[in-house]
Amino acid sequence: MAARLAIAERGRPLGSPISVWLNFRVVPFLGAGLSKLWSHTLRVRREGFEAVEDLVARDERFILAFWHRRLFMMPLAYPFRRRNAQGQVRGVAILSSDSRDGERSAATWRWFGIHAVRGTASDDGARALVRMIQAVRQDWDFGITPDGPRGPLMELKPGALALARKTGAWIVPVTLAFDRQFELKTWDRMVIPFPFATCVIKYGTPYKIPPKAEDGAEAVRLQREMNELETWAEGIHHA
Repeated sequence: MAARLAIAERGRPLGSPISVWLNFRVVPFLGAGLSKLWSHTLRVRREGFEAVEDLVARDERFILAFWHRRLFMMPLAYPFRRRNAQGQVRGVAILSSDSRDGERSAATWRWFGIHAVRGTASDDGARALVRMIQAVRQDWDFGITPDGPRGPLMELKPGALALARKTGAWIVPVTLAFDRQFELKTWDRMVIPFPFATCVIKYGTPYKIPPKAEDGAEAVRLQREMNELETWAEGIHHA
């Protein structure tokens, strides 16, 4: 109800009670259920996972950075159940737009235990960044698509680097690849695995942004590392 009122106060009501129930309760439930069922058919293995496990063991916060086309099944890259010092459950958060589509997305992610920070980087980048910083400082890890939500495809935007610099969180580039997949005809060419495919999740080496590092150099570095992971993922598919 709180999410519904927050959007309504911004002049974007969600609709009638029946519409709210169908679009923001039933549809997310069915979508999340289908996705979870789909994921259980996959044969999953991970590469470079030990370094991320070490961050969790040391109670460090980190930012998973991945291209938007790899979003489907990306919850598999975060198999942790974390708590803060007060014992409150903390996991991974994502940015979800403050709109009807964003509310539907947030309602879906909740079924995966993923916390949605509301805001749109493309519309009000400063406000969205402040909310993301608050989430990390409240002990959430963060998942971010630097080319989202509307592209251009695989072109880095500054959000992930700004978040890492402001919070001191580690950046972990990540991708996942499937040996059998198809692509949607969307702006991001979303990759979808066939049921019973092999899913390989590959994590890049975690690193922090040095306090005096130049933004341009850091952007080049992250772009390069994410492109290398994308090339690797395509190689798995075509092998």
